[in-house]
Amino acid sequence: MSSDPTFWIEARASGMLAFALLTLSVIAGLVLKSRPFGTSLKPATVTDTHRFLALLCLGATGIHGIALVLDSTVHIGITGLLVPGFVPYRPLWVGVGVVAAELLVLVYASFSQRKRIGAKNWRRLHWATYGIFAAMVVHGVMSGTDTQQPWALGMYLGAIGAVVMATVWRALVPPAKPKRTPRAAEAKVA
Repeated sequence: MSSDPTFWIEARASGMLAFALLTLSVIAGLVLKSRPFGTSLKPATVTDTHRFLALLCLGATGIHGIALVLDSTVHIGITGLLVPGFVPYRPLWVGVGVVAAELLVLVYASFSQRKRIGAKNWRRLHWATYGIFAAMVVHGVMSGTDTQQPWALGMYLGAIGAVVMATVWRALVPPAKPKRTPRAAEAKVA
């Protein structure tokens, strides 16, 4: 009797989706700060998009973990989702993914705690996003079963390239100054 591959397929698809959403969230965060499109994108809109993409990423990550627990191909318990190294399948690389997911929860939770922890500490915590992204790349490449497929490798390389390019843009190009409306200029003078 063969096992049903539904949960295994769900685990693979949700893992790839979580990675894609993380990539988009990181890029949205970089766009927010560097404003490569000038003032055509409103900061509040980009911030909401950034947070929403991060929330979707967390949801997809949760589905990824639940599907792995429900799948019978590799026996993963709830402990394996929470404690790095408790999974028999490639424990180091799966553990890297567990740590990255836990850090992602922490960074996401910091959105609502920004005033409490202070802007400076919040910004420092957000620097962890680069580490989370790198850890998710390593997790996917080293523990993913689709890594050898050209489309998966292309996705990883494309994501890395996009994040690197957005980071370089942020580092080298000064942010666009918001346009001042005549009313805003008058209000400043008054």
